[in-house]
Amino acid sequence: MKIAFHGAARVVTGSKHLLTLANGKKYLLDCGMFQGLGPETDTLNRNWGFTPSEVDYLILSHAHIDHSGLIPKLVKDGFKGKIFCTPATKELSNVLLEDSAGIQQEDIKFVNKKRIAEGQSYLQPLYDEEDAKRVNDLFVTVEYDNWHAIDESVQFMYLDAGHIIGSATVHLKINENGKETRLTFSGDVGRYRDVILKSPANFPQADYIIIESTYGNSLHDPDVNTPDLLLDWIEKTCVQKKGKLIIPAFSVGRTQEILFALNQLELENRLPKLDYFVDSPLSITVTEIVKKYPQLFNKKIQQILEKDSDPFAFTGLKYIRSVDESKSLNYRNGPFVIISASGMAEAGRVKHHISNNIENSRNTILLVGYCEPHSLGGRLMAGAKEVNIFGIEHEVHAEVGSIRSMSAHGDYNDLSQFLSCQDPKQVKKLFIVHGEYDVQQAFKDRLIKKGFMDVEIPALHYEIGLT
Repeated sequence: MKIAFHGAARVVTGSKHLLTLANGKKYLLDCGMFQGLGPETDTLNRNWGFTPSEVDYLILSHAHIDHSGLIPKLVKDGFKGKIFCTPATKELSNVLLEDSAGIQQEDIKFVNKKRIAEGQSYLQPLYDEEDAKRVNDLFVTVEYDNWHAIDESVQFMYLDAGHIIGSATVHLKINENGKETRLTFSGDVGRYRDVILKSPANFPQADYIIIESTYGNSLHDPDVNTPDLLLDWIEKTCVQKKGKLIIPAFSVGRTQEILFALNQLELENRLPKLDYFVDSPLSITVTEIVKKYPQLFNKKIQQILEKDSDPFAFTGLKYIRSVDESKSLNYRNGPFVIISASGMAEAGRVKHHISNNIENSRNTILLVGYCEPHSLGGRLMAGAKEVNIFGIEHEVHAEVGSIRSMSAHGDYNDLSQFLSCQDPKQVKKLFIVHGEYDVQQAFKDRLIKKGFMDVEIPALHYEIGLT
């Protein structure tokens, strides 16, 4: 059998790993979209490195767009097989993929204006909303902790990865020529002290492991109190400067974590009396989906639910659905807080809010998760003094802050703990994916010191045989 890495190879986004057996059957692990990689992003998303119609099955780890976002294009380009996922991942993917299609259709209008002015031809979006809806019929849901036989050669088990609701580690048993090979794909690994979700589950001994490395050279501060940090920024921006606090936040996971932290502040009678806007129809829908799966919350949240029926609600919270309501926030003076997607500030309504407020020194842009270096959020986090948004140069006068402790990705201690259930001597090879290359190199050194002797960082479209 062979494994080929067609995404998240020496970059963080675009997760796609193709397993090909000797009998010719092909199993794709994730089908993610590249994000935040500058001008090359579109080209990367339009070129597979394999033929979609030849893929027999897709096994999806979780719903984040960098893991699921190209599924409609895969189907559009000829894939007709089953898509395996957890029940929560199916629900989230349905809404995320339709939202992604809508964003593409809006963004392509701006891109095409520029292309026509430069004498270039029109571009079409990767897929539209109808393409996204067609995917739904191909989903097959599989619960955690149960072995599922795909065919006579492959069976797999989902284990809770603790990253977002429904996220999973994929453990496969592959029978080929009378020999069983065990392969584990981590998906994205969550944190062992997550405020909402359960810790990542142990997985059976593997012969080969594909592991993410987003924070493979970083440590999250264990003593950081997220509600306290949020309160500091609210008081500094809204109470003292009477400005707007704009928080780009991923619709899945991060938005709910922020709402939970603000709820905690209210329960402690510390939440300033302000308006707190969630300006993202997608985030609103996702929050309702998350509430449907309380059995996936950790014990602390289970206890809170006995006293507080909605740990994501508090006084002053307002949900913004319509475009007109969203636009009206740009004409309203502060102080107030806006929580809006996307987390990297690369698309969606938050990009418009940043564009309209970034030149006012009373305001703050607060980044609360990982941002690709080329994304708008990444450039702001790196200290850019000017940024181009929708083709217009903006001077950065608003304060730019970050709360790195809110990442849903495990740091290198979490990743090490995740791998601690394994006997390194039995692991033939460990592949590092889903990370920036310098981070992956540092993580590789750590893994070798922990006894994993054969560690590789595959490049894009790299293919290797597994014995």
